[in-house]
Amino acid sequence: MWNGVIAGPLAVAALLLMSAQKHPLASRSVAPRGAWMALFNGRDLEGWVPKFSGHPLGENVNDTFRVEQGRLIVSYDNYKRLDDLYGHLFYNKRQFSHYWIRVEYRFVGKQVPGAPGWGWRNNGVMLHAQPPETMALKQRYPVSFELRLMGGKWLHRSPPTGSLCLNGTTVAYRGKRLSHAVIDSNAPPYAGDQWVLVEAEVRGGKLVRYFVNGRQVLEYSDLRLEQPQPWSATMARTEGFIAIQAESAPTEFLRIEVLNLDRPRSESKL
Repeated sequence: MWNGVIAGPLAVAALLLMSAQKHPLASRSVAPRGAWMALFNGRDLEGWVPKFSGHPLGENVNDTFRVEQGRLIVSYDNYKRLDDLYGHLFYNKRQFSHYWIRVEYRFVGKQVPGAPGWGWRNNGVMLHAQPPETMALKQRYPVSFELRLMGGKWLHRSPPTGSLCLNGTTVAYRGKRLSHAVIDSNAPPYAGDQWVLVEAEVRGGKLVRYFVNGRQVLEYSDLRLEQPQPWSATMARTEGFIAIQAESAPTEFLRIEVLNLDRPRSESKL
């Protein structure tokens, strides 16, 4: 008779199987071990706040962001058309400066009608984002450095996952200062409904590296604002909020975790 107890090696095997099912790509992580903090608790949206273009902060339009079966879902079940409702979900408890972040995601279902072609299986993790309360009512995207999540072909090409999109920001890349740009990584787009593990090593405003399924795919440095902002004391972008997108593509997030690192004193003078 089953009594809920598994003895010996069977117990270890069962635990390993459960862990693999929950985080199927965990073994590919290149991030260091440490006191990782789960930004998404697997139960609800505690600690997160939505901001949609044309709507005030805190309004979760059409229940777009939700939690189902332990996953953070970007859903378009309640939409007839996109109607320019570009949204972001901010982790609003604190800003981060020096840290590692890892996100496990996949695209599912069909794109919402009325969405642009470039939005097909397109999502993102916004790093060093502006405070959510400072976004204008009709502002589409927060000032940030985007870690792009791509899952298919659009506009006759397959954009790679792990690329960088500059949103009101500028960086040094391969010896050049770039702004108003999308900088492609060397990773594939990972088409289909497969789970993908993306990670970023963020060293304040000095250096950022992106990793996809355990392989480095992009590196950039000297993070700065494109123009002065009333909510920032400096042009150097050394810290900010973390957010995920709702750009018309149904997406599932299995985990969103951060390993916070000590902040070097030399960085505080930037």
